[in-house]
Amino acid sequence: MANKGSVNTRNLVTIVSLAILVGTEIIGVALAAGWALSGLFELHLVFGPHVDKVLMGLFTALGLYAMVRFMQRAVQVEPIRD
Repeated sequence: MANKGSVNTRNLVTIVSLAILVGTEIIGVALAAGWALSGLFELHLVFGPHVDKVLMGLFTALGLYAMVRFMQRAVQVEPIRD
């Protein structure tokens, strides 16, 4: 494997910090949205007691996809290697 250049530690720290901060917020919002929508519309009465967990899982999967796309763009803006 060819060495493409040295690691830019400043950009690496920025990317890792961004991933931790934004990732935590996205996952928290996704879980809260699934729980809140299930409770707000009382979906457990219609679809059963596990609908809130299904919604939280769906929103979390959507949030993880958004996080991956966000991080791909962040690495393009702040390259890790010089």
